[in-house]
Amino acid sequence: MDLGISGKTALVLGGGGGLGGAIARELAAEGAKVAVADISPEYAQKTADEINGTGGVAQAFTWDLADVSQIDPQVEAIEKTLGPVDILVNNTGGPAPSPVSGQSTQLWADQFQGMVLSVVALTDRILPGMRERGWGRIVTSTSSGVISPIPNLGLSNALRSTLLGWSKTLAAEVGRDGITSNIVLPGRVATGRIKFLDEAKAKRENRPVDEVTAESVSSIPVGRYGEPEEYGKVVTFLASQAASYVTGSVIRIDGGYVSSI
Repeated sequence: MDLGISGKTALVLGGGGGLGGAIARELAAEGAKVAVADISPEYAQKTADEINGTGGVAQAFTWDLADVSQIDPQVEAIEKTLGPVDILVNNTGGPAPSPVSGQSTQLWADQFQGMVLSVVALTDRILPGMRERGWGRIVTSTSSGVISPIPNLGLSNALRSTLLGWSKTLAAEVGRDGITSNIVLPGRVATGRIKFLDEAKAKRENRPVDEVTAESVSSIPVGRYGEPEEYGKVVTFLASQAASYVTGSVIRIDGGYVSSI
């Protein structure tokens, strides 16, 4: 299937990480030019080098998403080198594990800045160009915790839920402009973040990490953790011309992990 995104410019936030890197590579495999943004210059460059090494087109951008003052110069640099952004993948890192109660207001404010406000501000910066061209794709990656709150990930559960209401509202506002806005939810996908969470739970409960991982896997109907590439393929489809009638949706990529309907 021709997904119709060859030559389009995609901006992938967190593109140096497990999920973001997989998304960037899958978009590039379909012919998109990819701006790989990450707070780590080494990780961003690694993903860009992987894409360029296989015949794709990518450029790394060192970007601290919590600093909204970086948005204009970063987007201008992308537009100058790769072209106007047609596909925006909002993929931000998550906070450290913690209960939802008893956290400082400053911590809440800092995490809101990095996980929510940065996404809203960046999207608002890119939307006018999408509207002018009559085409755009906005895919925002959150967490299965917005459907079924994950114990000890209180800040993540709460703040990522904000993006669901935002994305759904945005879909209604931009649908007639040829722009779609969707949410994707990863379940237990085999990335460094999941390894970190398994290890943190094992330490917290004084249990072997292998036991914690096996327990987690047993709760997934397909019987395994997902592969980052599987996540990237779904995001790439949502970013495609073929998905032009999919908007305002929340797509679970979790192997059946979340039990609610």
